Amino acid sequence: MNIVIVIPARIASTRLPQKPLKMLCGKTIINRVYEKALETGFDVVVATDSKLILEHVESFNGKAILTRDDHNSGTDRIAEVCEKIKADIYINVQGDEPFIRKDMILKAVEPFKTGFKGVSTLKTKIVYKEDINNPNTVKVVSDYNNNALYFSRSPIPYNRDNVENVNYYKHIGLYVYDKDTLKNITSIDESELESIEKLEQLRAMQNNIKIKVFEVVYDGVEINTPEDLKKAEEYIKTVSINL
Repeated sequence: MNIVIVIPARIASTRLPQKPLKMLCGKTIINRVYEKALETGFDVVVATDSKLILEHVESFNGKAILTRDDHNSGTDRIAEVCEKIKADIYINVQGDEPFIRKDMILKAVEPFKTGFKGVSTLKTKIVYKEDINNPNTVKVVSDYNNNALYFSRSPIPYNRDNVENVNYYKHIGLYVYDKDTLKNITSIDESELESIEKLEQLRAMQNNIKIKVFEVVYDGVEINTPEDLKKAEEYIKTVSINL
């Protein structure tokens, strides 16, 4: 089974312009994500719409491909790469997850080893209450067989009766697709829910494409805003791991 990790990285992030090139304790965000992806042993390539990002990745001996600048999502960008780099399985490691771990990526790959067709992703239990109502923290609910029921920027489930100890789960920005599912998703127009929530995974859900969601323990920082970048810097300074 041929597996490729693709890191989509666009230059025009609205909340944090030129996000992939922002410095994070001595290295750029995209450099850190790339190094984490390499730990899996899979081939890794950055898919970007920017020559600046392309040249930067090549400067640390990474692989990068220049893609169109009109893609609506990272999945669409990866589909373009799919036409240039052939594989059975494509892993979408988000370019704003510099603390993603090898074991997490490998866990999301597991169902494909037994013939699963669809999308696989990850979730982790939300620890900080402020994240529950934060629209930048995407929440997910799933069934007892690890199938996604819905993703939202709103708190889900809604705790109508203020029940104590309700578990909320944060979606971790990583997707694994088999080649046929990737092509299928990107042949479909943007869905209504995807447009409303600005969450690309809802296109698959609204078109009955199964998404498996596996729970992991993860306290890393997804970088979407300048505030997140500061949190990531503090994380590196306080957590005693090799970053």
